[in-house]
Amino acid sequence: MRSEQRTVPVPAGRGSGAGTATAVAHPNIALVKYWGKRDERLFLPRTDSLSMTLDIFPTTTRVRLAPGAEHDTLTFNGAPATGEARRRIAAFLDLVRERAALGHRAVVDTVNTVPTGAGLASSASGFAALAVAAAAAYGLALDATALSRLARRGSGSASRSLFGDFAVWHAGVSAGTAEQADLSSYAEPVHAAPLDPALVIAVVDAGPKAVSSREAMRRTVGTSPLYEPWAHSSGADLADMRAALGRGDLEAVGEIAERNALGMHATMLAARPAVRYMSPASLTVLDSVLQLRREGTAAYATMDAGPNVKVLCRRADAQRVAAAVRSAVPGRAVHIAGPGPGARLLSEDGR
Repeated sequence: MRSEQRTVPVPAGRGSGAGTATAVAHPNIALVKYWGKRDERLFLPRTDSLSMTLDIFPTTTRVRLAPGAEHDTLTFNGAPATGEARRRIAAFLDLVRERAALGHRAVVDTVNTVPTGAGLASSASGFAALAVAAAAAYGLALDATALSRLARRGSGSASRSLFGDFAVWHAGVSAGTAEQADLSSYAEPVHAAPLDPALVIAVVDAGPKAVSSREAMRRTVGTSPLYEPWAHSSGADLADMRAALGRGDLEAVGEIAERNALGMHATMLAARPAVRYMSPASLTVLDSVLQLRREGTAAYATMDAGPNVKVLCRRADAQRVAAAVRSAVPGRAVHIAGPGPGARLLSEDGR
């Protein structure tokens, strides 16, 4: 595991002179899942979650203040942001402006290498990068915890992408004032003994989902008889996961991650009407993971809100696992990721 600082706090005045800042962040994959909100305005989750930040699929975002402009200019992968994406980014900028007591509109240019809307945490890297860049451009002085809270307001899982390697997102308190609840929900790094893990990512479908994560969460929490039992067991999964990471037990980490993910998908299948993200290709990959274990390779599957499958294994076994997955679903993209860095500001020369 890396020993360098896992996120870069935004110091006072950073970017406040020129009003320009650029940040990069990476997606994370939850090993103990976040599923369901108790407060949609503040993006407060019903359960704690734990994730691994990846070293692939970065998002790079540049924020430049535009004094005198009447509207924000938002560009996503070279094209104007539209629809729900534009609404969410503009609302997030309004939050930053309110905290900075500075009303300038902004020019935001985002380059996202994550397949969007396919359950690969594109919003996590996107809003983590936007949080770091916007805070710097508007001159907010925020430490890592405050940045994590801010990123959470754009996308819950973005709170974890502020940190490298492994991070836990605390659901926070459910009693008290809204301010107390907001302050209590943030992510922080998790200590892990040496694991040398890899995630093999099988992109069986990179297209947008038929049911958004937001709608799927609402439906599951509101109608699934399996949701509350899963949420309760997820607390035990988190405690077990932290212990397994602490002793460097990759097999236990994988077993916990797999049961937690399959349990989450079971809650969705029991929703009314059901939400089914697993496709035939997803099931084929899951079968290949079982076969790998029968043959003696420690490989464990996890899935987020989408059909794509991530397989946790040792880095030394990653090529073997990737080959098995490619054989199971020929023609699909397969990527190998390791633990990645936290979000950070870039200098103007891009470093």
